[in-house]
Amino acid sequence: MRLLEWLLSAVVQLFGSGRNRSSGDTIAAEKEAGTFEGEYASRARDFESDYNAAVKLLKNRLDKRYPSGHYGRLRAGENNPYNYGEERAEAVDTMSIAIAMALRDGATVKEAAEAGAASVGI
Repeated sequence: MRLLEWLLSAVVQLFGSGRNRSSGDTIAAEKEAGTFEGEYASRARDFESDYNAAVKLLKNRLDKRYPSGHYGRLRAGENNPYNYGEERAEAVDTMSIAIAMALRDGATVKEAAEAGAASVGI
């Protein structure tokens, strides 16, 4: 009796896993070809463009608060001997995290940019 149950279980598992494997292979092939449109495919593209738009909104504010060492000296009337390199890098990291989290939670581009600005105090 146990042998029959085991055999039946093995047959069901064999056919069940084969079906899942073939659908997984199909999805993988579609992803490689660039034709797969799953639940997250459009969200990922929107996320990237929204993220880039939010960063562009904050670029001027970031440059004003943490001037780049190269461009800081090229501004008219400014003598900027202090190097904000490390502080700017930390601010960019913190802003990036805040923007990404806000976008993942469903915020608009402007809301995500404000979340990024608030995270570094600009």
